[in-house]
Amino acid sequence: MEITYKHDIIPDTDAIIELYISSGLNRPVADKDRITQMYANSNLVVTAWDKNKLIGIARSLTDFCYCCYLSDLAVYQEYQRGGIGKKLIALTKDKIGDRTMLLLLSAPGAMDYYSKVGFEAVGNGFIIKRVH
Repeated sequence: MEITYKHDIIPDTDAIIELYISSGLNRPVADKDRITQMYANSNLVVTAWDKNKLIGIARSLTDFCYCCYLSDLAVYQEYQRGGIGKKLIALTKDKIGDRTMLLLLSAPGAMDYYSKVGFEAVGNGFIIKRVH
């Protein structure tokens, strides 16, 4: 199996939804238009492919000079624990450069993962949650 990585395309929304469902990432997968908008308004998307199958994605919003918010990191369940998520993070970091901080909000079940791939927990964050 040879995994390829790309940063110059937005995958088909149906493929993104299938990936989210398989990965267990909680996103509004029943709202295709919302998923499409999420990607239309993101300015850094790094993808992982097994031939023509989308198997991983990192979706970010960034200014490329100060901060980058990694909003989504998802890998197909059967491809997890193979280093694909770590590689997607590394490629995201390569694109934003050393002057740009990378931050994210973790799903409760992934808290241990992020410290293993180089993230440092922070205690100075705040949130106003979405209504739906």
